[in-house]
Order: sequence, then C-alpha cells, then structure tokens
Amino acid sequence: MNKVRPKKSLGQHFLHDQQIARRIVDALDVKGPDAAVLEIGPGMGVLTQYLLQRAELDLKVIEIDRDSVAYLHKHYPEVLKGRIIEGDFLEIDIDKLFPGPFAIVGNFPYNISSQIFFRALEQRHRVTQVVCMLQKEVAERIAEPPGSKTYGILSVLLQAYFDIEYLFKVPPGVFTPPPKVMSAVIRLKRNGVERLACNETLFVQVVKQAFNTRRKTLRNALKNLTLAAEISALPIMEKRAEQLSVNDFVELTSLIERSRGGTTTPG
Repeated sequence: MNKVRPKKSLGQHFLHDQQIARRIVDALDVKGPDAAVLEIGPGMGVLTQYLLQRAELDLKVIEIDRDSVAYLHKHYPEVLKGRIIEGDFLEIDIDKLFPGPFAIVGNFPYNISSQIFFRALEQRHRVTQVVCMLQKEVAERIAEPPGSKTYGILSVLLQAYFDIEYLFKVPPGVFTPPPKVMSAVIRLKRNGVERLACNETLFVQVVKQAFNTRRKTLRNALKNLTLAAEISALPIMEKRAEQLSVNDFVELTSLIERSRGGTTTPG
C-alpha cells in the first residue's frame, strides 16, 4: 500500500505540505513530565514523522481508518511498534492509553472537531495542551474574545480551562483532496484553573442555554432554568450571551446556585 485514498465519510483531507507539518509539530510545547503525546488521526503520518524525531515525546497515535492503520504499520514498522491504537478517540478508554497527563496533536477532521474538544474538556485535568489544525471558522470561534458574533459555547467552555492561541492560517491547496474552506492551527494550553468558583455542571448548563437562543437577552434565554425573581432583575440579564466573559458566566452561575439555596462549592 503506497497511499491511502481519502474517505469522505471520515472527513479525511490529507496534509501534504511538509513545511506546515513541521510548523504544527514545532508548536507542540511539551517537555519533561508533560511529554506524553497522543496524535489523533495520523493518516499517512505526515505529522507523525516529525513527532518521531522528537526523542523526548512518549508518542501514541490513534486512528479509526483501517487503511491508514495498515499504512502506518507498513511504513513505520519499528518506530511505531506498540504505539498505534486502532479506534475512535471519542470512545476509547483514555485511562488505558496514558496513566497521567498528556498532550494532544492532530489534523482534526472537520466533521468531528467540536466533539474532540468536548472529549478533551472531559479530560481537562489530564490534557495539558492541544495543538491542532481545523476549519478556520471553528478555530476563530474558539479563540475569539467576548463581544464577537462567533464567540459561543465552545469558546466559553474551552477558555474557562485553557489559554488559547490562534497560530496561523492554512490554505486548501496543501491538502489532498483540497477542502472547500480555509484551515487554521491553534494551540490550547491548560491554565491554572483546577475548578471553577461555581458548580461546574450548572455552569455548562447555563452557558449552553444562554447561547442556544443567543439573540435573546439572558432574561429570556435562561427562562427554562426557572430563575428566581432577584436573578431575573439583575442588570446583567439585559445582556446577550456573547457579551459575557468566562468570569461573568461563573459569577452568574454562582448567583443562580445561591438563589436555589445551594452553596458555591466548586464541582
């Protein structure tokens, strides 16, 4: 098998530009105890080859496509021996892959990039960093500050736990087949927030509910949460979701929790 044919069903667009591949790998800023790295969707190994050159990395790769797995076994028989996992990152038991902290790198399929980030959020106490290429619009949304029209659920949830850097744009022509949109590379580094200063489950609920009807004021968008009258009367409830920072959402969640007779114990 000399090459893998890209499968539309898997959202495969294989990067063939070596310079961009090296830039993505160079953006992975891990060393020492943080050197465990999981590459998602290695395909034919365009990133993998440069990751393998970094001796400090404890690298594993996970690939759902059987043809790509066969290609990697054939072309990297020794260096990837015992490092290839055939499976779906969205379903794999991550505890069996790495016992401690790890970083994620990859050229994410456009159709599941958001799901990958939500899985990384589930593992936020172990994921130290994410360096990835994805659709430019999604990359911008994740990195955008409050006030932007593209600032949304994923922006708030990721920015709560990660410092996010928009690194560079990538044109369609460096892929096979070329996608119909621009791509971009971003880097997420875990910040110092172990737990938010509010109930984190309620925080997620508030953020999602607020953005589900983002054109409405928070007073109307959060009606389904059956808010106390004193919460509905607050000036912040005149705002729309996109106007609130992470800290604003944390404070609002704490207020809602207290109004229900709960504590503000994180968790």
